[in-house]
This record gives sequence, C-alpha cells and structure tokens, in this order.
Amino acid sequence: MNKIKVFAPATIANVGPGYDILGLALEGVGEHLEMELLDSDEIIIHPIPDYPDLPLTPNENIAGIVAKAMLNHLGRKQGLSIKIQKAVKPGSGLGSSGCTAAATAFALNELLDTAFTPLELVEFAMLGEKATSGKAHADNVAASLMGGFCIIKSYHPLEILNIPFPKDLQIVVAHPQIEVKTADSKKILKKEMILPDVITQMGNIAALISGLTTSNFDWIRSGMNDLIAEPIRSYLIPGFRQAKSLAMENGALGCSISGSGPSIFAFCEDANQAIEIGDKWSQYYTGLEVDSVIYSSKINPKGTHKIESS
Repeated sequence: MNKIKVFAPATIANVGPGYDILGLALEGVGEHLEMELLDSDEIIIHPIPDYPDLPLTPNENIAGIVAKAMLNHLGRKQGLSIKIQKAVKPGSGLGSSGCTAAATAFALNELLDTAFTPLELVEFAMLGEKATSGKAHADNVAASLMGGFCIIKSYHPLEILNIPFPKDLQIVVAHPQIEVKTADSKKILKKEMILPDVITQMGNIAALISGLTTSNFDWIRSGMNDLIAEPIRSYLIPGFRQAKSLAMENGALGCSISGSGPSIFAFCEDANQAIEIGDKWSQYYTGLEVDSVIYSSKINPKGTHKIESS
C-alpha cells in the first residue's frame, strides 16, 4: 500500500469540567486527508482548499510536523504527498488542528505497516497541537484518533482511558463564525484555584464520568459545571451566557464551551431536543448578526479510520 485516504472526526475537548483531560469524538464532521508515498524524500503539502493562509512547508504545517517526527523516530527518509480537506475551521474549538494531527499520524502509520501503537500515535499527534497552541495536550487528538469518550489520566507517562457512554446521548453544537485562538485562550486562564473550588471541580468530574459510564442522565446534568475555563473564556464568545440559558431552559443536560471556543455544545436526552435547541441557537445568533453553523451528533465510537487505500 502506497496511498491512503482517511477521515479524522472533529472533537469536543475539556467537556465541561474536564479541562485538558476529557475529550469526545463527533459524528459527520471532521477532516479528510490523502497521503501517498513518493520516491523522493520530499514532503509535499498541497494547497488546502478554502484556507490559503495555512502554511504548507513541512516545518510549519501540522501534518508535516507530525509526519517528520514519526519518520525521524524510525530513522527513515521518505517522501510524502499530503492533501488535506478541512471541514472544521481553525480556531473553531472543534479540534481542527487535532484532526490534522490525528489524520496524519494514522495515515502514515498505515503506510508504514503500523509501526506504532495507538498510544504512540497520540504522542506524535500531540506535537502538532504543541505547534499551534504552545502545549502538547492530548484531549483532542486522543478522541479523534481513538473515537468515543476519552480520559487523559496522565501525561507523564501518557495514559488514556476510553470509557463507556450512553449510546443515545445526543450532542448539539453551535459554531459562531468567529475565531478564538487556543494559545490566546489559554493565556487568560488563572494559574491557581482555591481549595474549595478544586474540590467542587473534582466532584463535578466524578459525577459526569459516573453518569456517562452508567447512562445516568441526572448525574451527567449534575456534573456539567466548570469552574476553570468557562467563567473566563465565556467573555471571548459573543452571547455565550444567553445561549447557555436558552439550552438549559429547553431541557439540555448541560451546556459548555467546546475546547477553547467559540463553539459551544449541549448534551441532550434525544435527537428532537437537540434539533430544537439547535434551531433556537441558530435564531439567536442570527439576531446577534453573527453567522453560525449548527451540528447535531452522537458520540462517535469509531475515531480516525481508512476510507480508501491502494
């Protein structure tokens, strides 16, 4: 096999109280990447449709950074042709850079006859995240690569848990068409928390995970409260508090910021509720004269996967 096309799903990271440790994969939205082995040792990244400002040099592009790290680890020089089709905008809060990193790591590993384990692929993909946000966080790339709902239990060493989740849990996402850079949104967060808030945050994480693993929607609802990122990052998102109130008034189990924003998401008990909240969000952002894109999805158990190969 010298050519492959893969799909990497978009993700929601942090997931309420789980700052930098929780991530989930979405259905139906993500990134397509096509990779081909070349006879030369040159890595060619083709122009990315609709995103002319993204760098194409291997040392600056996420795909190039991840691919070079993998090849260097093997002590191998290998030319590559990489074509990327993005359906998730950079700065959306839906893991755009994580999609590219995950797709690259998975595709190259397949072409190298699976030289690396899934956990090693996450570590390589994290290098792409570090290039864009300044921090090698794993919540986006782990969820995109592995699918499902992931817990980053530890970074040193890297430990990732993939846990059960309610198959009928529905997610609705609103992406206001503005950009919030992850690196900027990380800078504004507080460096310390008082002990009572730490205890509350840990309790919320425990309730959320317990609710997910046992399909207990009441526990999911009680755990979806974030004291770290949401109170500060919400100021970067137009109308966040009102949008959250709309979701909760219409029965959402919880609502929070997706990643670093500006996308927001809500957990819903069924598809009808998600559609209703999505419609209300769309109308709300129209009233603010802010374009928005609405997604409705379940948690995607599949992760990054091959579409075609030759």
